[in-house]
Amino acid sequence: MKRAPRTAYVCQQCGHAAPRWLGQCPACESWGTLVEEALPDTRGPAAAPPSVQAPQALASVTASATIRRSTGVGELDRVLGGGLVQGSIVLLGGDPGIGKSTLALQACGALAGQGLPVLYVAGEESPEQVRLRADRLGLGASGVLIVPETTAETIVEHIDRVRPSAVVVDSIQTLRTTALASAPGSVGQVRESASLLVARCKATQTACFLIGHVTKEGSLAGPRVLEHLVDTVLYFEGDGAHTLRVLRAVKNRFGSTNEVGVFEMGERGLAEVTNPSAAFLAERPAGAPGSAVLATLEGSRPVLVEIQALVSRSALAMPRRTPIGLDSGRTALLLAILEKRCHVRLHDQDVFLNVAGGLRIDEPASDLAVIAAVASSARGKALPGDVVLWGEVGLTGEVRSVARADVRVREAARQGFGRCVLPLGNARGLATDERTTLRGVANVAELFEVLELA
Repeated sequence: MKRAPRTAYVCQQCGHAAPRWLGQCPACESWGTLVEEALPDTRGPAAAPPSVQAPQALASVTASATIRRSTGVGELDRVLGGGLVQGSIVLLGGDPGIGKSTLALQACGALAGQGLPVLYVAGEESPEQVRLRADRLGLGASGVLIVPETTAETIVEHIDRVRPSAVVVDSIQTLRTTALASAPGSVGQVRESASLLVARCKATQTACFLIGHVTKEGSLAGPRVLEHLVDTVLYFEGDGAHTLRVLRAVKNRFGSTNEVGVFEMGERGLAEVTNPSAAFLAERPAGAPGSAVLATLEGSRPVLVEIQALVSRSALAMPRRTPIGLDSGRTALLLAILEKRCHVRLHDQDVFLNVAGGLRIDEPASDLAVIAAVASSARGKALPGDVVLWGEVGLTGEVRSVARADVRVREAARQGFGRCVLPLGNARGLATDERTTLRGVANVAELFEVLELA
């Protein structure tokens, strides 16, 4: 008599399993995310216990040198830590249409151009659709192998047969394993399919790119264990209304997570942006109130961006505070400092802030530029066009030092800016040249004097 399959209710957000249906997941507290899934049958004959390996001294373990290969895409190599490590698993996530498949296909074409076998597993698109994209990118004759497949076991067989140097799976949410009866994209299917691919790629020293979807909250869809299975997690960020894209690492076992890559989406795919500062400031208006230039750090790379502010009289009982690309809580704090310490009237004004170019800035060094942009718009006075600002602002109005002031100064000088307004603590003892003048400020009152906004 055939036994009925065992089932459990699995949360599609965190992977928590419950014996019965619940409206709210007890682990991640998400509502309506528990779905009934069949569990693999493990009630067969017991398997032989694995062989036990005796412990050995760490000093006796031989560590071979890590083999890295260039992907042919310099900005991608930068984020990966210098190149693609053989046998590494890279999870690439991002919003729909942001350019994940385009970036992966360009990397495949560059690797195939080096004479390396590359396998592209198309789970969402047909081979004809992938060929059309490859032709648009100029990769029609690149020698990339493609197979339309969504079964994890079959993909493993293709890897064993082809023995590629790299494999791209587009996307992990479309895969399914025959060991489970649930639908593709469920927590169990994503977890088990990824485990099969990771085990085979590690055993054959095959580098693997897994393309993943993101949820409406901006996190990778599927169980959190997926991020623990892989070696590197990359997020492809950008605004659909802008052509610039930012690639950043949130996990990297073979390199730093402090590097970012900048790309520009064009008709022929993604082009590397080697000078992001010039790209972000290309359309900056001259002599416009509410515009300030910030020297920020994206990883270890200094980047100059424009902070735009618009202050206008509000007709609402509660004026709007709308920051785009900036933290809303920190923005409210800075507006309170402006009103309390600098006597800038904002309690009946709508304040809109924007980081031009679609970049997201989280570091506190942006405080000084935000305050300068808001004050410039409120006073109706444009800031000098050759000024770059950075610095953290405290609740009492003091300006605090930030890290890597030297590289910010060098980037400002390289882009032709003649004056840097920075924290007084950073300005002391900082070497400069005749191209750039440094002006340290101890508080926001001195900032207003330097910029003539009082």
